[in-house]
Formats: sequence, C-alpha cells, structure tokens
Amino acid sequence: MISRMMNSRQRFLATMLGGAPDRIPLLEEGLREEVLNAWQEQGLPPQADLQEMFHFDRREEIAPDFYSALPATKLFSMPGGLELLNQRLNPDDPKRLPKGWKRKLNAWQNREHILILQVHHGFFLTLGIEDGRSFTQTMYLMADQPEFVRQVMAIQGEFAVRMAEKILSQVEVDAVLFSEPIAGPHGPLISPRAYQDFVISSYQPVLEVVKRFGIATIIYRTYANAGTLLPVILQSGFNCLWACETNPVQIRGAAAMDYRQIRQTFGSDLHLIGGIDLDMLRLGKDAIRREMEDKLPPLLEQGGYLPLADGRVRQDIPWANYCYYRQLLEELTQP
Repeated sequence: MISRMMNSRQRFLATMLGGAPDRIPLLEEGLREEVLNAWQEQGLPPQADLQEMFHFDRREEIAPDFYSALPATKLFSMPGGLELLNQRLNPDDPKRLPKGWKRKLNAWQNREHILILQVHHGFFLTLGIEDGRSFTQTMYLMADQPEFVRQVMAIQGEFAVRMAEKILSQVEVDAVLFSEPIAGPHGPLISPRAYQDFVISSYQPVLEVVKRFGIATIIYRTYANAGTLLPVILQSGFNCLWACETNPVQIRGAAAMDYRQIRQTFGSDLHLIGGIDLDMLRLGKDAIRREMEDKLPPLLEQGGYLPLADGRVRQDIPWANYCYYRQLLEELTQP
C-alpha cells in the first residue's frame, strides 16, 4: 500500500530501497542568486517562493574538509612528504567538520529531508590536479613513481575512513557520496586498468565502513563521460550513479552516458539520479518535452530513478523554459 503523507526522507528511502513512495522525489538543481536575479527580469516575482511553485524535496549534503593543500607532485619532492600528509589529514581536527557541527547534529535529530554524506572527493582532487599542467605532471608521477601515488591514495583513504566513522557514529544519513571529476566529453582521462590499480583499492576500506553502518545507497557522482569506468565502479560496490554535465557526445551512434543505455547494460539494480540533458532547457519547450517523454517513462517504470537535469541551472536558461521543465517533471512522475 502506498503512503500518501510521506516526507522527503521517507520518499527517497522508499525509492532507493524498492518500496512504494507516494511519488518520486523531485530534487532541486542548485539555483544560485544570480540565476534568480536574471529570472526576475523575465517575469519571476521578486518575492516568489519556488518551494510553493514547484515540488522540491529538500536534500542536504554533509561536506567534510578532505583537502591537504599538498599536491602529490610537491609531496614527492619534499623530505618526509608522506608523513607530512598524514599529519595534515587529521580527522580529530574540528575544522575538518562543517561549521556549526553541534548545532547541525541537533537539527538533524528529527529531520524530514534527505541527508547525504560526502566521503571522498576523488582521485584527481586528492592528487592536487587543478589544471592541464598539474594533470601532466601527475601523470608522469604515476608512470615513474606508481607506488608513491598508491601510498598517497591509501593515506587519503584511511583519513576518509576515520572521518566517515566519526560522522556516522553521530548522525544517521540516507546515502553516502563519492565525488569523481575524472573525465572529459570523450571519456575518462585515465584507463579503467589504471583506475582499478590506483583508485579502487583505496576506496574499498571506505566502502566497508559505509556498509558496516548500514548505508544502503552508495552514490558515485561523476562528470562528463566516465562510461568506460562503470564496470570497474559497479564491481567495487557502488550502486547509484549520478552523472553530471554529461554534454552528450555521439559515440558509436549513441549518446555517451545515456541512462537508458546504462540501464540496458547494467540493469535496474544500478540506481540513477539525473539524466535529463540540461542543454534541452536552453532549446525550448519542444526539445524539453522530447527529451523527457523519451527518457523518463521507461526509467521510472524500472524504479530506483530520481529524474533531474544533469547539471547546475545557469543564467542562460530562460525562466519560461525552467517552469515548463519543472511542470513536466511533476506531470511525468505522478503515481
């Protein structure tokens, strides 16, 4: 029997755990102030409350500070670099927790919204890759000093383990999230074999902690086209894909990271968030309707899917197009 009075948290858990939600959770894309200001020039009333205009299931992400400010290439050139990295990544440092931690813990005791814990910021950010130059330098380091790179990832993984244990012992979350910006439009910037070698082994202890705390939904949030990494990722224990800013590129006649193809390949046990091409919101109502009517019904029917535009809504998306997208989203997700 379907409950008619679910809150956002109950709705999310029912969708992800194979239950019967009253409706599919509808997340908000992340609307910044400059976007709302631009929309006010196009007809959005200045005092309008979007929560009253559309269904938004509130989500909150706990984002600890994972950064060491020590790129791997710099660490390698420093005497005692790995020991320094260990010292920098201190899980007992209260500054590693979000500001207002105790207040937040109290607020979460009786929450009704979705709460997600970020547990890792990914391979490239861990190694300090910020631009093309640092990418090239780090790739040479991987080739010349692979064991050193593995040790850096292992230290970051152990830090993530201890942070996850600290946080999960204090608050119950609905999902955990690994962020992995590692790809471009045409594919990942490292091979699946290298990813397995350098990355996955350092994630395994974190995944084990997450499972020990009973967190059922493990989200892999990636960007652009990470498609060739998916077999390795799913074999490792991730069960939810959130692909952002995929910028569809036609590869062998099909759009890369198309959720319909991913579901056909990996089945409905892989849960999905996103999947609506953000570019369609720039093109107008006909493009929006084609995109959503083609994609959403089969994915929704299979379950475990939260439809959402695949990136942050920016100022170049017209207010009228956004309204149409959200209205159609509600229409297509009605039980």
